[in-house]
Amino acid sequence: MSNIAKADGNHEFSRGADIWRMLGKKWTLLILNSVGTLQVVRFTKIKKNLEGISGTMLSEGLLELEREGLVTKMIHGAVPPKIEYRLTDSARELEVILKELDGWHTRWKAPVNDEYCLTTN
Repeated sequence: MSNIAKADGNHEFSRGADIWRMLGKKWTLLILNSVGTLQVVRFTKIKKNLEGISGTMLSEGLLELEREGLVTKMIHGAVPPKIEYRLTDSARELEVILKELDGWHTRWKAPVNDEYCLTTN
């Protein structure tokens, strides 16, 4: 049985499941990657890097990552306000794990081989 599910089988999840739920959301890892590419990045730059994400979805994703302690938001008192995001130390640790996962994916991704593809005529 998974270490996430409780042993009594009632499908309640442990505290550790929260991070899996958050990281499993559609845009979360892409947002983390986009913020992590630069030391400090502005909202518009993140949005430009993530083709297809709405401003609302990006705002919600950044807010959740900020609440989870993975992203910090800095508001500078300029007019208009200048808002910048950066990864926290916790997120930088996670970044190392994600790079390992990407390496695993690259090593184990099966190459497309036309001989094994089924075709219908």
